[in-house]
Amino acid sequence: MEKVTGIGGFFFRAKDTKALAAWYAENLGVSLPPQDYDSTPWKQKAGTTVFAPFEQSTDYFGDKNQQWMINFRVADLDAMVQQLRNNGIEVEVDKEVYPNGRFASLNDLEGNPIQLWEPGGCDTHE
Repeated sequence: MEKVTGIGGFFFRAKDTKALAAWYAENLGVSLPPQDYDSTPWKQKAGTTVFAPFEQSTDYFGDKNQQWMINFRVADLDAMVQQLRNNGIEVEVDKEVYPNGRFASLNDLEGNPIQLWEPGGCDTHE
């Protein structure tokens, strides 16, 4: 069976596309979308990606109207959390350390849920 090799883009609706793209660039280092074919888009490091549908009734994303949540891998969760908090962004760090690493939660400029993940333990499948 032929399989996809990864995620080539993540596209979603926004109220203010320019402000939201700038928020991701300034706070998480996700480069602005390229405006032409000569510009380089954001590149991610290879690693584990979980693709998982959730039940409609889940409260894992927070607001029941949210249809998605993105999870970003980070090398140093504590440093990323401090950076975000220094920028005035509220971040909740999960106190539990799981076999696959540590997690934190926040929302972007438009209230979309984001989870940060510092892989650890059993996440050695790269």
